[in-house]
Amino acid sequence: MILPIRNNNGNNLSFNAKKQEEQSANYDHDTLLKNNIVTRSRIGMDKLTKAFTIYPAKGLAGNKNANFYEFLTMGNVPYLIGSITLMSIFNSANKHFEHFAASKAAKLGNKMALGVILYALLKSLSKAFITYPVKMITGIDTELPYAKINYLLQENPQDYSNLTSIEYHKVGESVDFPRWDQLYGDPTKGEKVNWRYDKIAKKNGLGENLNDSDQEVKPIYKEVLVKSKFAKSISSFLWAATGVALAFQKPWEDYFKVATLKFWKFNKFKHSVRILGESLRDSVKELWKGDINSHSKIARHSGKILAGTALATTILGIINTVHLTKKPQKPSKVLNSDKESVVN
Repeated sequence: MILPIRNNNGNNLSFNAKKQEEQSANYDHDTLLKNNIVTRSRIGMDKLTKAFTIYPAKGLAGNKNANFYEFLTMGNVPYLIGSITLMSIFNSANKHFEHFAASKAAKLGNKMALGVILYALLKSLSKAFITYPVKMITGIDTELPYAKINYLLQENPQDYSNLTSIEYHKVGESVDFPRWDQLYGDPTKGEKVNWRYDKIAKKNGLGENLNDSDQEVKPIYKEVLVKSKFAKSISSFLWAATGVALAFQKPWEDYFKVATLKFWKFNKFKHSVRILGESLRDSVKELWKGDINSHSKIARHSGKILAGTALATTILGIINTVHLTKKPQKPSKVLNSDKESVVN
């Protein structure tokens, strides 16, 4: 690890406190985080906020501490702006149409907006369809996050502070170079050094109390990472397409008539939520049934084909991921009675 430059008083040379808004007192070193909804929500909100505020400002100013992580994080900005634009294309022009045309345009516009939402939602959530079954079977969490500490370059000669920037990555983000160090236990907290590796080894039938469980587990871990990434890259887009198809089903029109986000009007909001659930249920049924009045077999079974393909790729992806070929072979011990020795 490259340590920050220090002055004679032991302070890190970094940004001025007023100029650098990325300071975090929560971490003083790279820290493994729990993979739960609270952590994921906090990370997502932190990255989204900085993508719209701090990171663009640093890039436009030519800041020497702007990096590729920040550039990739800002990819969320055009994605969200484009989504909002697509959602508003029809609805923003409705007021210029006559009543009948406006009602027709509103139906299509609402379904397009819902399609954008369900696309993003299912594309994100569908990855968990593979992550959690794989974790249950192999003990390997392929989405395990950690906070990475970056020591910043000195911006001005007068900058003397302990400020750092925080990046959020995943242990298995790089298949070739996973952050193995984050999986080791901390002896100062009473943890065994290899306790996480021991759990994975036991889960995959490698035995217990291994001398070097980390070395036994690492090939398996990398294999699971490669296969799960491949499975998610295919199934997530199929689930996203299913979400778009689901959004264009007729039962949603019942929800659009009563939809409201005014939760302070409790009765109306409660009725809206109930209709939302019913519309979702009926839309799933209609997607599965297809257009029964169509003369085309493809039209009648297109919903089944799309949803079935998404489900099949998810199941096959899980099966392929947990089918381990890198598992170390246990040496077989054979007793040779003539030589009175053990042959491996």
